[in-house]
Amino acid sequence: MTEQKKLQPLQAVKGMNDILPPESARWEWLEDKMRSVLQRYGYQNVRTPIVEPTALFVRGIGEVTDIVEKEMYAFEDRADKHGQAEHLALRPEMTAGVVRAMIEHSFLRDSGRRLYYFGPMFRREKPQKGRYRQFHQMGVEALGFHGPDVDAEVILLGSRLLRELGLKDGEHVRLELNCLGAPEERRAHREALVAHLEAHKALLDEDSQRRMYTNPLRVLDTKNPALQDMANAAPKLLDFLGEASLAHFNGVRAILDAAGIAYSLNPRLVRGLDYYNLTVFEWVTDKLGSQGTVCGGGRYDGLIEQLGGKPTPAVGFGMGMERMLLLLEEVGVAPAAPAPDAYAVVPSAKGLPQVMVALEALRAAGVSVVLHPGQSSMKSQFKKADASGAAYALVFGEDELTQGLVSIKPLRSEGAAQYTRRIEAAAEWSAELLNA
Repeated sequence: MTEQKKLQPLQAVKGMNDILPPESARWEWLEDKMRSVLQRYGYQNVRTPIVEPTALFVRGIGEVTDIVEKEMYAFEDRADKHGQAEHLALRPEMTAGVVRAMIEHSFLRDSGRRLYYFGPMFRREKPQKGRYRQFHQMGVEALGFHGPDVDAEVILLGSRLLRELGLKDGEHVRLELNCLGAPEERRAHREALVAHLEAHKALLDEDSQRRMYTNPLRVLDTKNPALQDMANAAPKLLDFLGEASLAHFNGVRAILDAAGIAYSLNPRLVRGLDYYNLTVFEWVTDKLGSQGTVCGGGRYDGLIEQLGGKPTPAVGFGMGMERMLLLLEEVGVAPAAPAPDAYAVVPSAKGLPQVMVALEALRAAGVSVVLHPGQSSMKSQFKKADASGAAYALVFGEDELTQGLVSIKPLRSEGAAQYTRRIEAAAEWSAELLNA
């Protein structure tokens, strides 16, 4: 008989990570904190497909961006019965997908929308700490609203969110602002910038020379120390802004100043996507090495028309979940591990039917109770009860069950006495377990 070949276990794709307990509890904590803030600002949840037409991102993000050129997971789907195959992509970001959904479902016909999302994104780049091939973002999109007040509100929302997560402005994060103006202002600045780069062409590396004519603003975002003097001396976009753009930007700043939100102007802040105009912003940190941006966004008034909709103003931001969790860990903000309210200690299988009914009554009343499957010694079960973090141990011993009782032993209150309650009245005394 031929010996069957042992199957090798499979592993996750490089850069695409499993999130297991207790780490997953930190994600749930973060998502809950975020939802609490988002709902206070009137934002509603939107969920779009992970797979979208490749053309959506080519048109929306820009054909000469790193995301489209180098990082996007794009593929040709199987051909249909007519021999036609769709060109599809795993979403590298979500704004374009949200805009596509708004256009497709005529969702902006009656009024503006404030939307938020959570979800995985995909970019094929070298995996590193806080930057993975499958990564997760929370984002907000305010669609259909003109005026600097909405830009400022989105920034205020982001600022409140960071504060409520326990991050201190100036110590852990800082806000940077810029204004990219209108298309015609950017064109005039672009001409001056290209001329400046051409005069310093000998200094530019191969990547910067390639971008010089396709996306010159990104050349200024260089991290190359040898190019810093050249970048600092480049024409500044703020000097090319007209009256309307300056008024919009000054309106944003006035609201932030009145609200006491600290920020600095960064004329080299451009963001990584082509669709931004007017206000752009980032929260950055020096706690994570080179991965300094933890949240970024801005206004993108032309994107909806660019994707086939009617001209519609829009502003939003995206926040990386992995990077945010890393930052919270780095600065010592760690949520407490979730613990059950009670842990059931059942030394004999004979009492399980009666015990299970009582536990269901407690759960129906909102009490979280863990029952370890299988039988083990009292000592072992108490050890597990203590390790679970539960506030109480519910002891269903043979003597107690004979009398229709359960012994309740406080585990976190030193010196607190053990007491008994009637099993059939579990719903009546359940509140005692919630007030630990």
